[in-house]
Amino acid sequence: MAWLLVIVAGILETGFAVCLKLSHGFTRLWPTIAFASFALGSFGLLTLSLKKLDVGPAYAVWTGIGAAGTAIYGMIFLGDLVSTLKIVSISLVIVGVIGLQLSGSAH
Repeated sequence: MAWLLVIVAGILETGFAVCLKLSHGFTRLWPTIAFASFALGSFGLLTLSLKKLDVGPAYAVWTGIGAAGTAIYGMIFLGDLVSTLKIVSISLVIVGVIGLQLSGSAH
């Protein structure tokens, strides 16, 4: 269950990163509100997961999901550059996240 919280928190991290861009420096109301909501949810779920998980692997998985998700979202929906190197690098992040999740750091 703790790993599920980390995964959802990582997805919410993607949401807050995207909304941060869309807020244009907190000058747009709804993306700013969405950013704050996603950020609170993400940090809250990560905090709950850390009651059962080691901080290193949990934090790495959380940031990995957020980084990969944000990069993928940007390429698909925001017109970010798509390159072979970027796709390979995102794939390596995902493989690393899976490896850390399988490391069995639950107490």
